[in-house]
Amino acid sequence: MTRIDRRALFTSGAAAALLAAAGGAVNASPKAGGALRLAVPRDGGLLEQAARYAVYDTLTEIAPEGLLRGELATGWHSTPDAKTWTFDLRAGVDFHDGSLLTAEDAAASLSAQGITGAEVRAVTALGNLQLLVELAQPNPHLPYLLAGADLMIAPAGELPAPLSAAIGTGCYKVERAREGRHFRASRVSKHYKSGIAGWAETVEIIVIPDAAVRAEALRDGYVDVAALPEPRGLLKRGEFLYHPSSSNMALAARHNVGIPRKVGQRSPLDDGRIAERWWMA
Repeated sequence: MTRIDRRALFTSGAAAALLAAAGGAVNASPKAGGALRLAVPRDGGLLEQAARYAVYDTLTEIAPEGLLRGELATGWHSTPDAKTWTFDLRAGVDFHDGSLLTAEDAAASLSAQGITGAEVRAVTALGNLQLLVELAQPNPHLPYLLAGADLMIAPAGELPAPLSAAIGTGCYKVERAREGRHFRASRVSKHYKSGIAGWAETVEIIVIPDAAVRAEALRDGYVDVAALPEPRGLLKRGEFLYHPSSSNMALAARHNVGIPRKVGQRSPLDDGRIAERWWMA
């Protein structure tokens, strides 16, 4: 397959429409609205990574510049020996099914998934919005570990395998998904991150195994961002942005895509948080 099968590639009318010609500089400040469409390879789990970070939150997160900050947790402290940790949770956060986040949900989620890199003795809810984590061995790095993609918080700790059934507290709610092929989600209104993340109205992630076809989808306006190993087929057009650079690429984007000044470096798709961090200019 050297050309895109335009009928089979996208399932939604919005995704099938050609993007208007790009031009001009990207806005320095994020802008709300529009549809952000990503093309990713089949290998590497990039679809699942970006989709789950769009739908779920963790207790803490690593900002693009590498600094630790709270996400569902607003603060934390430990005993002097770093074995007993208390986390204060954000109040008034809803899951996508309308239920309210509680410390019981966080405790169940962490207990079900385990905390890689820490020897956990117990995870306990202290009331509705406080969580106690007791470790068998001291670990001053626990807040960093809780930012891991394997520690998503879900209702009663139940993270269904199918993306189509995922329910979290993230900026985006699942509309439809096909495992390993396609994901589409819409922005949650009145989200606690409104005004600081979750800029696009909808996010769509499409798996396109062939890098040349991903480049063609980007070039022809079917997607706005593509995971690409090199800029082959794009350089002559002169209307694309390359991250980190054209000589050391992970992503290419059209000029009407807003890219944060700092981008996480731990994984290709802005540490998996591209859906909530990037925007349409």
